[in-house]
Amino acid sequence: MRIPLAPVPQAPVRLPIAGFEARDDHAFPGRRTAVVYLQGCPLQCGYCETASSMGPARRAAAGEWEAIEGLLAARVGDLDAVVFSGGEPTLHPDLPAAAEACRALGLAVGLHTAGAYPERLERLLPHLDWVALDTKGRGADFDRIAGRAGIWRRHALSLSLLLEAGVPFECRTTLHWRDFSLDALEQLAMTLADCGVRRYAIQLARLERCLDPAYRRAVEDAPPREALESLARRLKRHFDHLELRG
Repeated sequence: MRIPLAPVPQAPVRLPIAGFEARDDHAFPGRRTAVVYLQGCPLQCGYCETASSMGPARRAAAGEWEAIEGLLAARVGDLDAVVFSGGEPTLHPDLPAAAEACRALGLAVGLHTAGAYPERLERLLPHLDWVALDTKGRGADFDRIAGRAGIWRRHALSLSLLLEAGVPFECRTTLHWRDFSLDALEQLAMTLADCGVRRYAIQLARLERCLDPAYRRAVEDAPPREALESLARRLKRHFDHLELRG
């Protein structure tokens, strides 16, 4: 007689939680969304406003994810989706398991990422319903803005994965005039359109929240708002959806 094998217990999900936002309807377009912020980021963007998520990833304490999962379960019916943000959420190998736990609750799953770990993004894509890809610049400008050499190549691989996967996504660029000129922004937008990106968002950095003190000061020779709005109008015909935020 064959003795049935006992089920193998699953290891608990370990995620270092940096913050939780119970409702943010802009984090996942068209969805009532909660946002889970994960700690740890390999980049050093001057305009970053999530200081609690910066720095190297730490080991998660027992029960961190279970507490968030309990909060989400209690709000089923009031929420349609959860978005994992950071920091850089793809740092964490347990993220696919957490995404599946959210799907088991009936929630759609979104991701905010800079595309720094394309191999992990590839494993995560089957668990995702939407992605916001943070596109910081074009080629070497990406590395300069992100403060890490070679990261733009990883981002390019992540963009290729998204274009092939069919998961709905948008590219988004945080605009600080210390990092951009109008011409550089237009070149970046046109490069994305030529690659096949159909949704693009330009979001203005919130100076008062920037992590780097130098980024909290307005740039004296920054282009006027009217020039940025004019550029956005010209760019719209190259995308299915282009939005200027902030």
